[in-house]
Amino acid sequence: MSGEYGLVSDEPRQGLYSRAGGGGGGESRPLMSGQPAPGGGPVTFTQIEHVPVQIPINTQPSLIHVNGEAVDAPRFEFPGWVPPADLKFETLEPVDRETLYHPSRGCLNEVYSTAICANDLTSSVFYVVGVTASMSGQLSPVCLIIVGLVLYLFKSVYGEAGTAIPLNGGVYNLLLNTTTKSLASVAACLTLLSYIATAVVSATECVQYASNLMPFIDVYWGTIFLLFLFCILNILGITESAIVAVGIFVVHIVSMVFLVLVALVYGLQNPEIMENNLREPLKYDWPLSLVFGFCVAMLGVTGFETSANYIEEQKKGVYPRTLFNTWLVIFIMNPVLSIACMGVLDLNTIEAHHRDVLAKVAYDAGGKHFGLWISADAALVLAGAVLTAFVGVNGLVRRLALDRMLPQILLAENRIRRTNHLIPIVFFVFCSLLFMLMGGNVRQLASVYTLSFLCVMALFAVGTIVLKYKRGSIRRSIKATWPTCFAALAAVTVALIGNMFLAPSKLIYFFIWFLLGTLAFLLVFERVRLLRWFLYFVSQGSSATQDRFGGVTQLAMDKMRAQKVAFFAKNDNL
Repeated sequence: MSGEYGLVSDEPRQGLYSRAGGGGGGESRPLMSGQPAPGGGPVTFTQIEHVPVQIPINTQPSLIHVNGEAVDAPRFEFPGWVPPADLKFETLEPVDRETLYHPSRGCLNEVYSTAICANDLTSSVFYVVGVTASMSGQLSPVCLIIVGLVLYLFKSVYGEAGTAIPLNGGVYNLLLNTTTKSLASVAACLTLLSYIATAVVSATECVQYASNLMPFIDVYWGTIFLLFLFCILNILGITESAIVAVGIFVVHIVSMVFLVLVALVYGLQNPEIMENNLREPLKYDWPLSLVFGFCVAMLGVTGFETSANYIEEQKKGVYPRTLFNTWLVIFIMNPVLSIACMGVLDLNTIEAHHRDVLAKVAYDAGGKHFGLWISADAALVLAGAVLTAFVGVNGLVRRLALDRMLPQILLAENRIRRTNHLIPIVFFVFCSLLFMLMGGNVRQLASVYTLSFLCVMALFAVGTIVLKYKRGSIRRSIKATWPTCFAALAAVTVALIGNMFLAPSKLIYFFIWFLLGTLAFLLVFERVRLLRWFLYFVSQGSSATQDRFGGVTQLAMDKMRAQKVAFFAKNDNL
């Protein structure tokens, strides 16, 4: 029995091997010092195929016997260093460059990339303005400005992480390259929970807005149909999804500009409303009002991390501009809309209508038809948030599958569009089943959405700090200063603790979903170890049980471990 292992070294190993008799030597010479291959040519990386290694006789005995013969168990163990004479060489066929090209890589320009990410960000304005005002009163614009400043810090944090390691996966990819795979899998679980909650909650809210405009729409089946619609759109490709996202984003921004203008005119005509709001007493002392308002206002920046999950699809240099554009939109729009609301409605009315405060402002300031317009815009931009979730989860799951954290079958591509169609299909099925199991009541997922997003932001700050410390030599076009990283981490930690304090009863839902997701990742991550345990228990059974399950399980372990690995080198001279 022999194992096959590749061996690459870029440092000379003097005297590493001793000559045994007259052959196979290489003593006092580098491991690969340019000696000719058996075919006569110079040794290059592309010629190395495998290294046959004789496994020592004194290895541990096999646990399984099939048909009376021992099944080799230690084939996964490292066999030790191998002398160069045992290397086998074979000239490989050149790779066709066209097979390496994927139509989705580097296809998104600045407008497309910004629209995909901004739809999720700007959709939160429909509830964050009212929720912030109910906690901090007339200080709500100040809270939203503080959130904008914190997001400016995270713009640098996300920018350094993305330009240093420009691969899909977001915080998972960052922690994978700076910490351990286990911690990275926890971050991936949190990100997936955030996307699942985003898709289900946004789809439900979208259909509810639409049903208010058109009562014949059924919220239950309408939500499932909306998820299915964006599943199909995602299968068609990210470019088609980006075109739809741009249309939604343009309509939303135009609607918000008109709303601000109408509210401004109404506020100038009725200045007493703003004056009364400014004299209204606060619920808490002003420091607590600022802190609590800031904590809930952080929900208005959910989705800012999405751009890092499809960074490979963006053209070169687009990612930093996407971060800046989305930050600028939020920094300007949220405080301005908060002021506009206080110029039209009193604080008690804002608190009573915190779920649809912008539609109420449009109805009071611009009339019934303008109110219907803003409601339609709310439904449209919430649909855009669903699209953002599909795009983000596609990039993340693809990265997880490439890293063997998820089944490889998810990487299957359809021949027509060359997209990973199974990823959006599985995501649609999971979200739909979750929505059905909850009976259409998605309030539990709202708390999961909140805490998952804040945890992802905190892990992004931690990952960037570790990246600066452990891998500071990696080139990156954006560098966040040490005070910026620690200030961003401190701010999001305050927001996380504050939201836990304000809604402690919702923690149980978050931990339930988080533990379920973590357990699923753990089962996939430790699947080989679990199969080894299964082999042990099978070995304690009868011969018939061993014959039936032993060989199949061993072959499954072989298939999981016998994966091809790409090694990147500066040149072909080893």
